[in-house]
Amino acid sequence: MYLLLFAHCDGSERANFTNIFLRKLSKTVLNSTIDTAVIFIFSAFVLAIGMLFARTGRNLKSFFAGGEAVPWFIGGLSLFMSFFSAGTFVAWGSIAYKHGWVAVTIQWTMCVGAIVTGLFLAPRWRATGNLTAAEFIRERLGERVQKTYIGIFTLVSVFIKGSVLYPVAKLVSISLGFPLVESTIVLGLFMIAYTAVGGLWAVMVTDILQFVILTAAVFILLPLSLAKVGGFDKFTQSVPDDFFNLLHGEYTLGFVMAFVLYHIAYIGGNWTFVQRYTSVDSPKSARKVAFLFAALYLVSPMIWMLPPMIYRALNPSLVGLDTENAYLLICKAVLPPGLLGLMLTGMYFSTSASANTTLNVVSAVFTNDIYKGFINPKASDRQLIKIARLSSWGFGLGMIVIALLVPAAGGIVEVVLSISAISGGPLLAPPLWALFSKRINGKTTFWITVIGLTVNLFFKVLSPWLLDFKLSRALETIIGIGLPLVLLLAYELYARSKGLISEEYEQYLATKATRKAAKLAETEEEATEIKRQNRFGMRVIAGALVFVAAMLLGLSAFATSGGMVTAAIAVVILLGAIIPWRAAQKIELSKQNAISMDTK
Repeated sequence: MYLLLFAHCDGSERANFTNIFLRKLSKTVLNSTIDTAVIFIFSAFVLAIGMLFARTGRNLKSFFAGGEAVPWFIGGLSLFMSFFSAGTFVAWGSIAYKHGWVAVTIQWTMCVGAIVTGLFLAPRWRATGNLTAAEFIRERLGERVQKTYIGIFTLVSVFIKGSVLYPVAKLVSISLGFPLVESTIVLGLFMIAYTAVGGLWAVMVTDILQFVILTAAVFILLPLSLAKVGGFDKFTQSVPDDFFNLLHGEYTLGFVMAFVLYHIAYIGGNWTFVQRYTSVDSPKSARKVAFLFAALYLVSPMIWMLPPMIYRALNPSLVGLDTENAYLLICKAVLPPGLLGLMLTGMYFSTSASANTTLNVVSAVFTNDIYKGFINPKASDRQLIKIARLSSWGFGLGMIVIALLVPAAGGIVEVVLSISAISGGPLLAPPLWALFSKRINGKTTFWITVIGLTVNLFFKVLSPWLLDFKLSRALETIIGIGLPLVLLLAYELYARSKGLISEEYEQYLATKATRKAAKLAETEEEATEIKRQNRFGMRVIAGALVFVAAMLLGLSAFATSGGMVTAAIAVVILLGAIIPWRAAQKIELSKQNAISMDTK
């Protein structure tokens, strides 16, 4: 989401945004030994969790899709955290500080997009039975379309997440006083390690931890912020009269509606998020994943955005790019030692969570759709898991190299981020259409994608240069999503009038039936192994919540303010650990297989 805002900026804004927002963030330097200790302890704990899942992935389905039996609430929380990064606090915090409630309104478009996804798209993705979106594209639309999509997706993903790694490394470097290059390499290796070793479950468990940490930190931050400003009434009296308007300035109704369209396609079609729908046990569970995401984005923006809004009442003097520092400044103003480190830890790892998720998906696409699909179709499970882990390291190292080149190659990163904005609609809309249509074919999809990319490229890059004409943010998004939809609808109506059915669709139905039969032939040992993996994952989550609760209780003892609130939240988290523990107890293994597994 932050990247979308980034890509909509004009050229001069984009060129400096990545460096500037972390330069503002990095003004919050940790002077407390407690803060530094919190960051290191939590980092070590996250890495240890990844190592715990080293033995759980026995094949591609278990490594990249959790055996297609991940509990829906775990998938939903993981999906929610995949949207977070340091930019969430900087870009959105800046809008909240400057314009108020409209920052919440814009984020509510994600709720609407997720509701539509839950009603129509997520169940369809799960019903395909495919491991990845790329696999569905190959089976439904052909190899030429798949290769085109994989090339663009991989390039954009690796470059974007590499560029995201750089600002996180810079924040760590300045806040802890470490050299930037070494910080970038260590953070990158840290990110790769638990993703390559633990697979999807390791990524999702750390997502849950980051959700708990950030939520706890914000619930501690909010009452302390209100107390600092003198209460809610004093806050509302100290901000502009239009601060709580749903719309403001350039963030018009047209802009919000355009974002709704974008988020329907993005949440419903982005390959990273599709993995969350395909990794649960049924279309019904996939629907619940999207609905949980929608519920969280209905409530959470109202909580997340209040601190920078409150800071407007405390210090209304921030202007320009200084507004991007509002979230960190309110944290620094009210959080005692230890809790500030907790908040920064959440920011570090919420950003890395997005990179980890993408790394897992890119590795899945390479292993399942390139290596298994084209290079070695008869590869054994052992070979595929080896390739999966090696490709995670390969793509991860590529991200590190890109992060190291960011200071000297900001122009390249800027171009790639622009490609991300340009390619969104043309790449996301056709596969979503193919989920429902039996008439769309590979050739038509290819040319609609090419036309969409060309038109978007013209208006994004060439038109401002040649014609001195630039689309507004709303029109840019509407054309980016709307043009492919109009072309898809035109072909659908034409094919219907001619009674045409795509040959690829008929081949896809046959492939799907074969895969369904193979699913039914799944051995009892395989089913037991999936249950064992999921039970283990739930127990790890329960143990992790206990650890977080203990850490918060310890911090409450050192807190100079907010100690009671911190302790209360720790108790809530401790009680919350009962939920995954009881869920794990309900997962029963057959006695014979359970005994054999325990003796291994």
